[in-house]
Amino acid sequence: MSASGDLAALNQKLDTLLELIARAVPPSPAPFDWRAADAFVWSPEPGELLPVAKVNRVDISLLCAVSRVRDQLLENTQRFAGGLPANNALLWGARGMGKSSLVKAVHASVNAGSGHCPLKLIEIHREDIETLPKLMAGIRTSGFRCIVFCDDLSFDNDDTSYKSLKAVLEGGIEGRPDNVIFYATSNRRHLLPRDMIENERSTAINPAEAVEEKVSLSDRFGLWLGFHKCSQDDYLEMVLGYAAHYALELPEDEMRAKALEWSTTRGSRSGRVAFQFIQDLAGRLGKTLP
Repeated sequence: MSASGDLAALNQKLDTLLELIARAVPPSPAPFDWRAADAFVWSPEPGELLPVAKVNRVDISLLCAVSRVRDQLLENTQRFAGGLPANNALLWGARGMGKSSLVKAVHASVNAGSGHCPLKLIEIHREDIETLPKLMAGIRTSGFRCIVFCDDLSFDNDDTSYKSLKAVLEGGIEGRPDNVIFYATSNRRHLLPRDMIENERSTAINPAEAVEEKVSLSDRFGLWLGFHKCSQDDYLEMVLGYAAHYALELPEDEMRAKALEWSTTRGSRSGRVAFQFIQDLAGRLGKTLP
């Protein structure tokens, strides 16, 4: 075979080899479009952020009876948006009192009144907490400031993923990126069930050290915001605030009586129960809620 024929055969083999390599190695992912939305949901497989076109939230002015914690979280978030030091926040306490609603409302309020680049709100599900380091690595070079938000965060017996969260928030080599802040809601102040902590105390060689290991997770949150069960007056304030916002016309005495009856049948008073009453009332009046 001539030299030219040998060269052609070699080139053909090289082309075949390159084609096989291209098939075996997946293409590099396209650059992520951070401007696609202001809110995303983290999907650990294949490791991408899913844009949320419309966030399910209420206006911050409708969050009644939580003014103190509202102002604290708003101020903390405004500092973070402005590039100033701010703390991770744990919103804990009674069910239905607006913990997750407050996070989403504060995000919208800060973006509406800020001249900075829009804050991004990224929700990570509880079961995906172990993939938090992967998410943080992607955010680090995004050029945007991001709130990573986990709703209803808690850990059960034999669940060790809380150690990954501890390392990411404060203790790891890289630590939390400067452009990330972590907000979580939970019904538990220490994120762990009491019987889990007590079991560690009873079985450990050094009980104090075992308990310290468990409760130190909540210490990673510099801002603790407590939500407590609301009084009857607080509950009625929520109902009347929603009714005024949505222009639901009903004599105030009648609305109060119906709202109290509604809470009695539910066996509780909270912001969630108040809004459920408003949904029922709007339906009875033939009105839609925007």
